Amino acid sequence: MNPPIELLIRIKDVSKIYQLDEVEVRALDGIDLNMELGEYSALIGPSGSGKSTLMNTLGCLDRPSMGSYMLSGKEVVNMTRDQRAKIRNEHIGFVFQNFNLLARTSALENVELPLLYGVMISAKQRRDRAKELLALVGLSDRLHHHPGQLSGGQQQRVAIARALATNPSILMGDEPTGNLDSRTSREVIELFRRLNEERKLTVILVTHDLSVARHARRNIVLRDGKIIADTSDHEAAAAALKNSQELV
Repeated sequence: MNPPIELLIRIKDVSKIYQLDEVEVRALDGIDLNMELGEYSALIGPSGSGKSTLMNTLGCLDRPSMGSYMLSGKEVVNMTRDQRAKIRNEHIGFVFQNFNLLARTSALENVELPLLYGVMISAKQRRDRAKELLALVGLSDRLHHHPGQLSGGQQQRVAIARALATNPSILMGDEPTGNLDSRTSREVIELFRRLNEERKLTVILVTHDLSVARHARRNIVLRDGKIIADTSDHEAAAAALKNSQELV
């Protein structure tokens, strides 16, 4: 008998509406989406397609205007800002294009930062956890280097280690290879793959780069706030993306 499917994310009829100069803009328009624990997905689409808004919604950084978002069995839409922050800290780690590391702080201290808030552990446990995560991303020899002493790829590895500090169930990357050269991009994407496969971590990447999306097992293509393709067939996703860009 197959093990039961563990549904981590369930989005039903979610819309996000902004008012700009008395004009209603639907950044998301009736999105339905389910994700199981341990999936590796890429959100792709042209500029203005809604992929960043969807990531912000999935990451509990923003709240939909309407619809339902269940994260690990809890309804997010009706949560207060503090409640969303709590569930975000429990479940989600973020990796950004610009790394967002503290410049005057060592790699070790950057990774320790999330453990200073809401996690009751000793300073030694915090430091040991940071060392373990930096070893995981291949930076045991860079513990005391500041971001300015690290390459772009090394800085992104520190950012990934920091995102893992609170042991999240979801790792989200917003254009995580956008500031990296092609070789370093491949190394970072390989690290995402390894974390997904070895740690059963749910990985969600926002990207415009098809070579990055190709590594995900699921491609979700957006246009005008709607999902126009949701497939494990990368070529089908690429065709849908090309069509959406031609229509812009």
